[in-house]
Amino acid sequence: MFDQVLQEVEAQCKEERIPMLGEEKAKFLAACVEKAKPSLIVECGTAIGYSGLWMLRVLKAAGTGRLITIEIDADRAAQARTNFERAGMADLVASRIGDAQEVLKSIQDPVDFLLLDNNFNNYFPCFQAIEPQLTNPATVAADNVGIGAESMADYLEHVRERYESETHWFDIDLPWVKQDAIEVSIYRHLLND
Repeated sequence: MFDQVLQEVEAQCKEERIPMLGEEKAKFLAACVEKAKPSLIVECGTAIGYSGLWMLRVLKAAGTGRLITIEIDADRAAQARTNFERAGMADLVASRIGDAQEVLKSIQDPVDFLLLDNNFNNYFPCFQAIEPQLTNPATVAADNVGIGAESMADYLEHVRERYESETHWFDIDLPWVKQDAIEVSIYRHLLND
């Protein structure tokens, strides 16, 4: 059932032009989650649950971990919740609705993995809002750094100057973009910050 739900979500995203990672980047993200073995993933930008499903599959296979996913659009968040339920993953995910910057401030648990996939100019404010909860180390993945680098320049400058950070480029097969990148940073508490 999981694979069927994932295929349906991918088809709906393509048909309705709902932003999503696409299979190429999603497989890479899943591998990052597998490597990090997080207890808690926080995702900024749920849309209808495509990337959430990929990450949840890894958590389910590992038998540990959970996801908090944040979406500003209540209708999309409701669709994502339905998709998580249909895929049998609802027990591993908490959906929160609202502006990610504000919602992040309410999270009190340690966060091992952060996915930034919302409005590009919101990446740095979101990172700053959750930074006190990031574990040492934590993995931070930022999507769309190929197409949105200018709008998230403050975020990219911050992580590239302070942390082990790497840009991964992908040729992708989506109707709206053919090449994009994910920035993966290993966050560590710095003594002088």
